Amino acid sequence: MIKEALFYSKILLFGEYGIIQDSMGLSIPYRAFRGEFKFTDDPTPEQQKSTDSLKKFARYIHDLSKQEDFHCVIDVDAFKRDIAKGVYFDSTIPQGFGVGSSGALVAAVYDKYAENKIDSQENIAKGDILELKKTFGNLEAYFHGKSSGIDPLICYLKLPILIKSKSELGTVGIPESKPDTVEGSGAIFLLNSGQPGETQPMVNIFMERMKNEGFRNMIKKEFKKYNDECIKAFLNGDSKPLFKNLKSLSSLILDNFKPMIPKTFHSLWEKGLESNAYYLKLCGSGGGGFVLGFTQDLEKAQSLLKDHELEVIYRL
Repeated sequence: MIKEALFYSKILLFGEYGIIQDSMGLSIPYRAFRGEFKFTDDPTPEQQKSTDSLKKFARYIHDLSKQEDFHCVIDVDAFKRDIAKGVYFDSTIPQGFGVGSSGALVAAVYDKYAENKIDSQENIAKGDILELKKTFGNLEAYFHGKSSGIDPLICYLKLPILIKSKSELGTVGIPESKPDTVEGSGAIFLLNSGQPGETQPMVNIFMERMKNEGFRNMIKKEFKKYNDECIKAFLNGDSKPLFKNLKSLSSLILDNFKPMIPKTFHSLWEKGLESNAYYLKLCGSGGGGFVLGFTQDLEKAQSLLKDHELEVIYRL
């Protein structure tokens, strides 16, 4: 069995749906889940399913390579040869949970088979980041119908990315997560809805709602304001404005994005806003998967959410 490069999942802390309309976004790698290519002569049904999926993806890349505006050269023949030898994508990243399962696969394919590959070094140029984003968007479109390319970009660079607009994005340093031993501290956490969500139907609902002037104004004025202020406060390590804007953002999402919030979380969402013990927001496109939570008092949040699977990802 040959070991390959590891690619981690990602979490979009802020910017879900907003980045479609040019508000800011902040995405970080999440190392609890990962994926890598492996070879096997005797596949399990699950491994065979992965190999069969890769065959279809290789055909898509073959067709994509013929398009004039696709500038990345991917060695599809080498990819197909490896598929014939039993390559599969061994991944612990749950699919449909908003943490970049297809992004990690796209990053792995690019890393292994792109011939004119842009190296994922820390001091990567802005132009290279935009070129990668475009390439990754074309590749990941196979899975979602349309892709910004952000998820594979995070998975490939393995660094936090700050998205200021569609054409302005780059790697960014974030404050260090506090040690687990600090008492009374806050946290960012994931809640598991227990069911996968599908990106495309959720995005379709959003785009349909954008035809409504009131909804459009809410996104451009209120959503963008609270979202962008949350990012600035988080990057500055300033908890007071972070949680003030988080409460407004969480309330706005509950009022305007109900179809994207798993039904089991509607009352939990309200409980957080009423108690101020925690605030919830979407993690990715929603519809299922994970929901993100923010709290200034982790013990209090854990007590109120004791019946739910809570996974701490960052200590505030």
